Amino acid sequence: MARILTVKARPRSKAPGVEAVGPSDFLVRVRAAPEKGRANAEVAELLARHLGVPPSRLTLLRGASSSHKQFRLED
Repeated sequence: MARILTVKARPRSKAPGVEAVGPSDFLVRVRAAPEKGRANAEVAELLARHLGVPPSRLTLLRGASSSHKQFRLED
């Protein structure tokens, strides 16, 4: 069963990291600028590392050009 994760992304952060703000809600700070999908890729990578899963199990559902994103985590 897949889980839907809600993410608030903060690009161009000095200190990258992931903060859980709820059971399926996360604040992800990344160094990358929101250009050409670089920040989205870094968000997915940091979130996957935080959850202990390979990045291939995360799929961006919504928010490719927004700071509010939804990812699907495949079991």
